[in-house]
Order: sequence, then C-alpha cells, then structure tokens
Amino acid sequence: MNLKQSIIIAAILGIVSIAAWELYWRSQGYFPDMDDDKYLWAATRAKVDIATENDVVLVGSSRVLFNIQLDKWNELTGITPIQLANAGSTPLPVFHDIVENTDFNGTVVVGVTPPLFFSTTFEQAPPWTRASSRSDFYENRTYAQRLNYQLSIPLQKSLAFISNDDEAWYDDLNLKALLNTIELPNRTGKPQDPPFRRFQDIDDRRNVRMKERMVTDTAFANSIKAVWKSMLTSEPKPPPPDKEGTIAFFLKDAEKFQARGGKIILLRSPSDGFFADLENMAFARNDFWEELVKKANVPAYHYQDYEGLNGFQTIEWSHLSATDADLFTENFVNILLKDKIITNLKTN
Repeated sequence: MNLKQSIIIAAILGIVSIAAWELYWRSQGYFPDMDDDKYLWAATRAKVDIATENDVVLVGSSRVLFNIQLDKWNELTGITPIQLANAGSTPLPVFHDIVENTDFNGTVVVGVTPPLFFSTTFEQAPPWTRASSRSDFYENRTYAQRLNYQLSIPLQKSLAFISNDDEAWYDDLNLKALLNTIELPNRTGKPQDPPFRRFQDIDDRRNVRMKERMVTDTAFANSIKAVWKSMLTSEPKPPPPDKEGTIAFFLKDAEKFQARGGKIILLRSPSDGFFADLENMAFARNDFWEELVKKANVPAYHYQDYEGLNGFQTIEWSHLSATDADLFTENFVNILLKDKIITNLKTN
C-alpha cells in the first residue's frame, strides 16, 4: 500500500469515526452550543473597550446570567447589554477591572447575590478568583489564543461533542468528564458529592437560558438542588461575610466610575426555599442590602419591592426558567425606563 492510499484510508476512517461519535451524542440529547469558558468571556469583555455611554454592562453572579435576557433587553431599548457576569463569583473584581482598565462611562448593572457580593475581598478566595482570573486572562491572552478561539467557534457551533467548559459539569463530553462518570469504590467512607449536571445553554454573546428539562423533569431539577445543598452544608464551612470590606471596596470603585459619568444600578434577583432561608438568616436585608444601598446612593432594585419582579418561582431555589427570565427582564427594563434610569434608543 502506497502513501497516498494510506492517507486516504486514514482520512476516511477519521471522518467516519468523528461522524459516529457525533451522531451517538446527538442521539443522547446533546446538541452544539458554546462553552462558557475564559475565551468566550474575554471576547465579550473586549466589547467594553469600544462601548459608548449608551451601552449597558452586566456584572454579577449566575442570577444575572440566567435572569437577564439580552434579546429581550434589546427589543425594549435597542441596546444589547454586554454580559460579564460569572457563576459562583462576586462582581467586585470585574467591576474593578472596568473602572481601572477602561474608559467606559455607560451603565453597569451590578447583581447583588448576598452570599457572593458580601463574601470577601481576599484575592485568593474562590468567589474572587473565579472572576478575577478571567479579567487577568483577558489582559494577558496571546494572539495565538485569540486565533485559537476564533477558529473554535465554527466547531463549537457545529459539533455537539466539542465541550471544554470552565465548569466541571458531570455530563460534559470531554475526556476528564467522561472518566469521572466511572463509578469507583468509595474507600474513604466520606459522602460523595452529587453529580453537577449542566442545566443551561449559552450562546456566543454569553446569553444564558435554563434548559427546558429543568421545568419538565422534576428529578433533574432536584439533582441541582442537591448540589446546592451539598455545597452550602459540607465541610469546610465558608468564612464569615466581610460586609465592611466588600462595601468599602465597591464604594471606592463606584465613586471613580461615577466621577467620569458612569451610572450604576443595583439588582437583587429572586431566590426561594433553601437559598432564601440561608440568605435571610445570614445576610439579613436590613443589615446588608439596605446598608449597601444607603452608602452607594445609586438606583437599587430589590425583587421583593416590585410586583413585576416578585411574582416568580425559581426552579432550583436560585434561577429562573427561560420563559420567566424573559418576563423578568421585560418587567425590570420597563421599571428602569419608567424611572428614566436607562434610555430607549428606539424612540430617541
């Protein structure tokens, strides 16, 4: 067999293997979508460098990711927000990055999830590094990394088995995730963490929507609740909140941002059940939210105070379904327009 025949056979076998692998995973309910990784975040962060005073940037944790829908915001205002929220993180490092490393003087919506916003300013703590590491990557990424990401986009949008999300999802399709599905004997006797399955989809603008399965499959939704409960009740316990430090850090950046014409909006999204009980007990509204609002002296919206924001039931104690997120965004934007906090470019 000559070299040419070997190459042709190898190419055919490779194509057939890839096609079979792709078809198998599609038969299991997977479909192509983007990975919420540092590369996608950095590409989105780059938009802030050219944003105008009419633009809106979203920072916060996963509630901002799930609950604010970019298309709905654009439909009502003519503006598509820049989504820079990060799951499981405080918004403080990203807001600090915007204040210190850009000239942006538009509007920043800051999501306030109490256990995360008031958690820490310690730069090595997980709620901080989950966000700051992405800002650092944006500042230091190489041209090769930028090109690699651009080349990956068509593959991510075409192939379901392309999966390299920063989150360690139990049901991802990369080799590490697949190996983790192999059940091994528990030799330590310690309780094993429940599997954390991916329960959202994301597009190339970082618009996140909860999977419909969360609404239709109670067992699947309960598996996410089990993860939250395990995270918040297992050892070691997280350190106590740093209310004074986090508020002081935020106020310093807020003052600098407002001095150059920027506007800030605080948003407290809905929570229920176990999360709401925890937040009410450890982060009482009067002691945390109200103090932040008073000291910041910026427009602030707590879901409990508005009929259009408080009528929603979160699916797994913390996030809204895709349908409810559309309505939540619509109601929130209409409140902001009514209060003349933001502008509708479609009519101005």
